[in-house]
Amino acid sequence: MVTALATAPAGSATGTLPARLAPPAPVAHRIEFGRCATAEHLPPSVECGTLAVPLDYARPEGKKITLTVSRIRASAHGERQGALVFNPGGPGASSMEFPLYSALPKWRKLARVYDFVGYAPRGVGRSAPLSCQDPKEFAKAPTDSWMHPDAAFKRKKVAEAKAYARGCARHAGADLPFYNSVNNARDLDMLRAALGERKLTFMGASYGTYFGAVYATLFPGHVRRMVFDSVVNPSPQQIWYRNNLDQNIAFEHRWGDWLHWVAEHNGTYRLGTTKQAVQQAYDKAAAQLRRQPLNGKIGPGQLQSAFLKTGYNDSFWPLRAQALSDYLHGKPRSLIAQAMPQTQTAKDEENTNAVYTAVECNDARWPRSWETWDRDNTQVARIAPFETWDNAWMNLPCAFWPRASETETSADGIDAALHRADHKTAQELADAAVSAAASELDGVLHGQHGPLDVRTEPGALPPVLLLAAERDAATPYEGALELQRRFPGSSLVTEKGAGTHGIAFGENACVNTYTEAYLLQGKVPAHSVYCSPRPEPVPGQAMTRAPHARPGK
Repeated sequence: MVTALATAPAGSATGTLPARLAPPAPVAHRIEFGRCATAEHLPPSVECGTLAVPLDYARPEGKKITLTVSRIRASAHGERQGALVFNPGGPGASSMEFPLYSALPKWRKLARVYDFVGYAPRGVGRSAPLSCQDPKEFAKAPTDSWMHPDAAFKRKKVAEAKAYARGCARHAGADLPFYNSVNNARDLDMLRAALGERKLTFMGASYGTYFGAVYATLFPGHVRRMVFDSVVNPSPQQIWYRNNLDQNIAFEHRWGDWLHWVAEHNGTYRLGTTKQAVQQAYDKAAAQLRRQPLNGKIGPGQLQSAFLKTGYNDSFWPLRAQALSDYLHGKPRSLIAQAMPQTQTAKDEENTNAVYTAVECNDARWPRSWETWDRDNTQVARIAPFETWDNAWMNLPCAFWPRASETETSADGIDAALHRADHKTAQELADAAVSAAASELDGVLHGQHGPLDVRTEPGALPPVLLLAAERDAATPYEGALELQRRFPGSSLVTEKGAGTHGIAFGENACVNTYTEAYLLQGKVPAHSVYCSPRPEPVPGQAMTRAPHARPGK
């Protein structure tokens, strides 16, 4: 069956697109749902289908890629309100398991009236999967991590970033530029149409809030209801380089919250009675693991990766505190359980990282000079050492990313990009240091310029709901305030004094009540409302967390 619902942009910050600039509107075919492929590891209660979308929306009749989609239908058919599409963030995360949320108590009212629809965005899972490196190489362990790296370590990481960018170009070739947030938003509108939905009901967390905001900017007339949970700052000047620098500072604050909590519970963990003492205990563990990796696989890099999760969700606090205490007191078993690399997940983790890198590098102009990165991250690391340099290494391939015209011959293209990065004129270096700015929409759609200037005119977009924790590290609170300014009529629910990333249908009943009322009845609270924080974790407490509260990195 073919639907007449098309996906042309329905207006934007620049007004209605002139016909000469508007990309052709593909027609979405209805998805035929059936049994899920074994590779999805989903029970028979979930049905799956596929959706063909253009690789390049400027050439809708050209190459197609196929996205995988999952669904469980609303349990109360007579009360059905439509499909609820969910994205958990990333870039690089899949929501193929989202239909299973329908069985969880906090989601059951929604599951009565909505089909729960998940999908793997382009590049993720089996949706035209993207890879940049052999998974075995990607998962190689142990690795090192320094809060204040020396020049030799920096040279090593720069070489690795260049090699990783080259690998992305070699694996993806000419397809590489089309993994980006604007295309993710356009794919989402194709999905809306293919589900037979006149308007979209969408819930996005973390990165899902960013391309959801891009969607709302391009297609405000296609929106029914949208929940933005843990909001990325969408300012073109922030995407993505400045966002990452701000994230480092927010993580330092949240890391400090964990240090303080551990110190308060010294009677349980025996790691010190002050934040400084607990930090010294962590540093001692990192130094020991550098000298003698645990199980031959857990070094400072694996330690930092495991403890970074304390900044995403405070349900990790007791687990990590106990693991650190046990290790320093001669009992390594719990640290092994929490930090040991898992070979069986290496392929998925490499895929997730490849998509993350491609989307962020393609979305924006990044500084092309290593000197700029070194200067900025050195400065930030003076006040926020915990995450800064590891975050820089994760994103550094963007400094050496090939431009779209260079991916036709991928190996030559990336070499050209590397050559340019090493031979900049003074003016080019000055230009590269300036953050990405808003640009004409046609350039954004064709990957020629900086990020889309996310915003809508008053009345163009139905009321949308923003959710944010005041001390969120992954998506600092300012991002929610910025998006609210750009979407007139939106409502912001703030969890005061809390820092868990991804707060909808988690441990805060106040947040859940507002979210449920919005999705079930379309009720929006006042412009800004506040919820009291969730209780702090109790030492020894078993981990509980919202199903979608997963790291964006």
